[in-house]
Amino acid sequence: MKESLNKAVEELKRIDHLVFVSLKYTRTADVLKSILQRMINAFSFGFEALLIYAKEQKLITDYPENKALRCNVLKEVYPDEKRLHEYIDYYLKLRKIMRAEYTQREEYRRHVTMSIVIDGEPIDITMDSVKEDFEMLNGFIKYVNEFIFGKPEEEY
Repeated sequence: MKESLNKAVEELKRIDHLVFVSLKYTRTADVLKSILQRMINAFSFGFEALLIYAKEQKLITDYPENKALRCNVLKEVYPDEKRLHEYIDYYLKLRKIMRAEYTQREEYRRHVTMSIVIDGEPIDITMDSVKEDFEMLNGFIKYVNEFIFGKPEEEY
């Protein structure tokens, strides 16, 4: 459980570097895609920590390897945790974004954009939206830490 949370924090550090250093200087859709993939990994580690916690609390006997099924198990085990459900829904949206075809616009410029259409809804991934997503992920890691250990960890 602690190991999974530590892996999520390590991914967070990598994302921080990608957002505030790599993306700042490269400004390509490939870097945006890499950031999204790292975010998915960090969410996965956080969900794994929650599943291990649920198993230790004897709320579940085992959990599946499939990431989408893990999300369903978490929603069933913690039906009253609306904040967790929001994080899960966002994670599933990120996974859809990663699988979708995308077009890149204004590469090597400040307003580099990765455009995607999911379920008929156009989505633009930009430097600013990635920074907002990074803050959301930061909040998720803090939430998981508080949920499991009952106290907030130092700043990540």
